[in-house]
Amino acid sequence: MGLHPLEFSECYLDSPSFREKIKAHEAELDKTNRFIKELYKDGKNLINATKQLGMAQRKFAQCLGEFQFEYIGDAKTDDEKCIDESLQEFSSFLKNLEDQRELMMRNITETLMKPLEKFRKDHLGTVRAERKKYEKETEKYYSSLEKLLNMSAKKKEPQLQEADCQVETMRQHFQEESLDYVCKLQEIQERKKFECVEPMLAFFQTVFTFYHQGFELAKDFDHYKRALQINIQNTRSRFEGARSEVYELMKRIKDTPQEYRQTSSISCEGYLYVQEKRPPPFGSSWVKRYSTFVKEQKILHMVTFDHRSGGKIGETESVTLKSCVRKTTDMLDRRFCLELDITDRPGTVLTVQALSEDDHKFWMQAMGGKEPIGHYLGRTWTKERGIDAQLDDVGLSLVKNSISAIETRGINDQGLYRVVGVSSKVQKLLSLMIDEKSNDVDLSTSEDWDVKTITSALKLYLRSLPEPLMTYGLYKEFISPAKGGSPESRIQGVHCLVHKLPERNRQVLGLLMKHLANVAAHSKQNLMTVANLGVVFGPTLMRPQEETVAAIMDLKFQNIVVEILIEHHEKIFADAPESCPLSPAAPVFSAPTRQSKKLSRQNRPLAVYNPQALDIQNASTVGDSSSLTTDETSMGSNESVSSQSSSASASEMSTERSDHAPLSTSLSSGSNSKASAAGVSWSTSGVPGENQPAATTAASEKEKPEESVTSRKAKAVYPCEAEHDSELSFQVGAIFNAVTQSREPGWLEGELEGKRGLIPENYVEML
Repeated sequence: MGLHPLEFSECYLDSPSFREKIKAHEAELDKTNRFIKELYKDGKNLINATKQLGMAQRKFAQCLGEFQFEYIGDAKTDDEKCIDESLQEFSSFLKNLEDQRELMMRNITETLMKPLEKFRKDHLGTVRAERKKYEKETEKYYSSLEKLLNMSAKKKEPQLQEADCQVETMRQHFQEESLDYVCKLQEIQERKKFECVEPMLAFFQTVFTFYHQGFELAKDFDHYKRALQINIQNTRSRFEGARSEVYELMKRIKDTPQEYRQTSSISCEGYLYVQEKRPPPFGSSWVKRYSTFVKEQKILHMVTFDHRSGGKIGETESVTLKSCVRKTTDMLDRRFCLELDITDRPGTVLTVQALSEDDHKFWMQAMGGKEPIGHYLGRTWTKERGIDAQLDDVGLSLVKNSISAIETRGINDQGLYRVVGVSSKVQKLLSLMIDEKSNDVDLSTSEDWDVKTITSALKLYLRSLPEPLMTYGLYKEFISPAKGGSPESRIQGVHCLVHKLPERNRQVLGLLMKHLANVAAHSKQNLMTVANLGVVFGPTLMRPQEETVAAIMDLKFQNIVVEILIEHHEKIFADAPESCPLSPAAPVFSAPTRQSKKLSRQNRPLAVYNPQALDIQNASTVGDSSSLTTDETSMGSNESVSSQSSSASASEMSTERSDHAPLSTSLSSGSNSKASAAGVSWSTSGVPGENQPAATTAASEKEKPEESVTSRKAKAVYPCEAEHDSELSFQVGAIFNAVTQSREPGWLEGELEGKRGLIPENYVEML
């Protein structure tokens, strides 16, 4: 388990466990700050002490290898796993370079030192300042609160009201500071993943540019570089989407904090001041304790915790409640007090003080008091913009007509489903389509409605349903297989869950996935890869019933589920599975990542990475995307998390604003190592050239060894998408004939469906 998400609602409870979570986040950022400082110092040594380059490089490699990112939540995406492993990858390659001892450093200040120092000062430094401010506000608020609670109830009412108002103002200010600080902590935790790793890639470019064998090294490292850059861009895209959702949630909580106070049907919790009597002449004292009352057993657990004492948690005391009586000010000169009769100690009465009048009523109701109080247990989704969308025959007709019009008129439109229509036109079209009296809306030929208006109306309809198409009840089950397991177990888990959906939901979902697969098939024209469609439709088709920070962190896994549905729609929606596992999540084991195709790369130096050559195109510049090369566009369409590769994931914005997540990723034009290697292997496969008729005997001798292995077969154990024409694409279970060893380490050659090409050796098993 990584770092716990910091829920905004916990800012209002300010519980000991919440403070412990904050301390864990602070410790992780301190560790990151120390790591960056150490890395910065080592980089200086590389620049200023080239005579000691070998020693400095070894230390630098060690620093990279020992550091590991922490993550928020209970699982990581494949992109995050690759980013986490990247530092270890860099470390191992740097150790291979130790023997070279050549001058390889230039421009390191601009590519590595400045970005890291800027991140440390601008972001980690800001968190440190926010931390001091937060601690100061904590001290100020709880001091004023104690002063208020110690005021005599006999003071004049205006004085009491004035004091209450002052403390209430301080409380609101403290809680706002707490919300801002918690949000900032989690933002930096997510940001550091790409802010720290991307300068490293730039640093490696500088190192290998001046290396004598840089060209060969670039070819060797090209695949890993491309995959890692996609990982970084996908993580950045998810960060941008998740950050906007988090800010929206924080704003809603700021506006109506009482609606988001965490409560439970079986217990309630919060701070109480407990009176502790002392022997004469010392009187009594009031000790602040975080209290949890279990309603059914009537047990009150109390733990001593003082925010000003370094956050040390004291011992827990538990008592069984017999009755609860309001303590009036006539009996005790303190407000908001309760008198608790304890069964554990007959004759003993425990006096406690709540924090406010509302808090007093809250505890009275929880402990059996007679004063009623209403509090909100959660937030429910309402119909969007007043649109009465239902999953009925009208809705089914709407989906079919929209899909037909889109595929007829705009299947090749760049940014399809990304580029949004004008909000007023979208709502007008949707209102007409769901109005049973309006049967004359012709989308296939009408020029009144452009394609982006139709796509936006379809998405708005799906978001406006009373319940998401993939239902609230199955949300956690759908997310579960996306968090781990092999590609086969992910597909099987999603396949089983789809057939648990209501019949109409499954029918509409099947129509939509078949359509999206068609859209992805035209990704070279419309730039909408499977990964990009997952970004758009993940939060549209599935969402949790309750909004929390933890739920927002799961957005990236929603996209993975949608990708699986698109890529395997024919299998998933054709028939119900013959058998389903007890749990959708299978034991976790991973298919080889794309960078692991080259088995011999571990013993070779790194390649050149050029961040300036990366052209990340946004939806706002869709018109310029035509400059992408065929290889670059097709590569983006082949990357999908559902097949244990990379994915793009981010929350889709509303129809009022354009989504700026990238439509495609254009990478620097590295060398086509696999294609060139394939050419070498192909030319040495034993087929004599036309200009060598005199060498028939030699050619026959070459053919003999091949004839002895033409009967060898291999079976695919992992799916693979070809990155070059010389490679083969295949699914799990594919059988290859005439399998031979390629001259490029880590590769085989074989035939599949009449085509011969390269096969990653660790993706198959020999039969």
